[in-house]
Parts: sequence; C-alpha cells; structure tokens
Amino acid sequence: MSEDYTDKKYGFATRAIHAGNDVDRDSGAIKRPITMANSYALPYDPTDLNWSGATGNLYTRNGGTNQKYLQERVASLEGGEDCVALASGVAALSGLFFALLQKGDHVVFGSVTYIAVYRLLHELLNNKFGVETTMVDTTDPKNVEAAIRPNTRLVHIETPGNPTLMVSDIAAITEIAHRHGALLSVDNTFASPYNQRPIELGADFSVESLTKYINGHGDAMGGAIVGPRKYLDIIRAQSQVNLGGTISPFNAWLIMRGSVTLPLRMEKHNENALAVARWLEKQPCVRFVAYPGLESHRGHEVAKRQMSPGFGGVLSFGLRADHDTHNRFVRCLKVITSAVSLGHDESLIVFLGEDDERQYLFPEEFHNGFFRFSVGLEDVKDIIADMAQALEKTGLEVQK
Repeated sequence: MSEDYTDKKYGFATRAIHAGNDVDRDSGAIKRPITMANSYALPYDPTDLNWSGATGNLYTRNGGTNQKYLQERVASLEGGEDCVALASGVAALSGLFFALLQKGDHVVFGSVTYIAVYRLLHELLNNKFGVETTMVDTTDPKNVEAAIRPNTRLVHIETPGNPTLMVSDIAAITEIAHRHGALLSVDNTFASPYNQRPIELGADFSVESLTKYINGHGDAMGGAIVGPRKYLDIIRAQSQVNLGGTISPFNAWLIMRGSVTLPLRMEKHNENALAVARWLEKQPCVRFVAYPGLESHRGHEVAKRQMSPGFGGVLSFGLRADHDTHNRFVRCLKVITSAVSLGHDESLIVFLGEDDERQYLFPEEFHNGFFRFSVGLEDVKDIIADMAQALEKTGLEVQK
C-alpha cells in the first residue's frame, strides 16, 4: 500500500483496518504475517551497532516487526505521535513511570485506579526508589491543583476509573498539570480509543491495556503507551530494552487481528451496557448502579463532553443483600461468566467483597461489596434474562 492509512483524514473504522497493515513483500499476502524470530541478520560490520538500541531489527527484545505494525495502528487510533507496545497493561504503566520518574520527583494520582497503579505509586516506587506520591480524588480538579508541588513531574488519572467508574475531567486536569510544568498520563482502558482519546483532549500520554477492548477476544496480553516520540524513545530504551517488557510477536499479531473489529465491538458493548445499566437501575433489589451513561451518575455531564459515541462496556452495581447472597447470585448465572478481566466478547462478572484494602477510597455505596460487570456482546435480552433468573433463584425481587 502506498497510501498512509494512519492519516486522520481517514475515519476511525478505516484506520482500524488499514493502519499498520500492508502487502507482505515476500509472499504477496495482504495481511502482515507473524514473524516469530527472536533475532535478525546483522550487517556486514556490526561493530557500530548499539546493542541496547530500539531502532531497526536486531533482537526482539529491542523491538520486532509485529510490534512495529501494532504500534502504528494504536498510535493512529489514539491520535498520538508514537506508540510503544509492551507485554501487558501493567508493563506499559510501570514502563511509563520507570522511564519518566526519578528519585525526588512527585506524582499526583487518582484514588480510584487499577490495583497495580496503586501498588506501583503508593508503595513500590515510593518505598524503593524515593518517588514522592500523593493520592487524591481526581473527579474534582481542585484536588489535583491542591496536591501539586514544585517537584511534581507527573499527574496520572484513570477515567472511567477501575472499579468504581468514577469520571475525571481530562481537559481540566491537563490545564492544571501543564500550567505547573507537569505531564499528564491517562489510563484509557475502560473507554478504549473508540469512545475517548485523551491525547486529543490535551493529555501527554494515553495508556491502554491492549489485553482488554483493543484485542477484544480474551486470548492475548499486551499494553501500549501513546504519546510524544521524544518521551517514547526514552521508554523504549529504558523500559523495553533494559527491563525486558517486550510484547511477544504472536500476541502482537493476535491483538492486531482483534483490533480490526474494535469499532463494531465497541458499538455493541456501549449499547448493551447502557441497556443493562438501565434495567438494573429499575430493580428494587439493586442497591446502586455506577455507569457513566446513566443520567444519575455523578460524572455523567463530564463523560458526555469527553466520551463519544458511548460510555464503554463496564459497570458496577451492588445488591441489597449480604455477602453470601452476592456469591449465590453469581453461582446461578448461566450466560455470564464469573472471571476477572474485561473487554472480552463474553460477559464477565467479579464480586469484590467488603475487605478490599482500598475500600476506604471508594464512594460509600461500594463499601458493602459490589460487582464489576464487563457487559459482553451477547444478545442483550439473554444477558438481562440471565441476571433476572439468577436474582429470582437467589430469592431477590425482580421488576419485570
């Protein structure tokens, strides 16, 4: 292909199919093949090579062809200059933090984030490497402003947040961070670039767990950091080559394949999740429902401004029931699977009990145990019917 399909003159769905793809020169195949080699041929005189370099094909830990193709596509979908794809979402997060931060730097981060971020910033980087951190409720930008210090290097947020679906205003927090000379990174996993593109809202970095919606099939792990090339070159050299968090060629190929249907899948995830959230909100046995697409959600107005065309496929809810009843409800489900992760084709639910160590950081309604529900691509009538029959078998009232 001579055409540059990463160009934004093409629509999202067109770029999801064509960006990073081309005709294979050797076979004529119209899909990029998997290159499983871990080593590449050296030039006649290799003595001038940088063995820790991340440019050109040398050794797959330094970067491989399938990784390169995937990076082109994800950067295009996120609206960013460049992308580094790594072995998992956590590898992307830790790689970003490791490369950007040093002893004495300060980070402001959200009180509702993925558990690995909580570990990395609240414990590991703080205790092991002397990085100062402050955890705040980022749903109110004033909290971010108040936490900024002269040595603040990075502000990190997650919106919608895992697992409470709290929403933070990306544009407002970008203005605060940049005014104080700090960078802003946004974990965009729950939204996906189909619904939200943080870089187009001013953020410096968008981080994705490629394992989730971008792959979409529950069969491969990967993570991505999208942002300015000058920073991503540092991440490649330090976090990819020297920490070794490289994505495997096979996983990169699988995620590349899965990403083709991202627009179609997200349209259905959005539609199904909103329908399920509205149904749950009507049930007398449901204590609360948290989904940004509901008018009752405290972050709904912000979500409407920065998320389009939908609000994602994840919601949280709790029952008016004790601990054991929550578990019995899950056991009675037939279509919905009890498992961690999200963004799969099938619906996944996990019960988060009352003893979570971060419970004190969550809104009060989450304190008595709740479900995180990744709504899948099944017929929405089947999803709702499955929940209804499980509630009835558990002895809870269902509004038809």
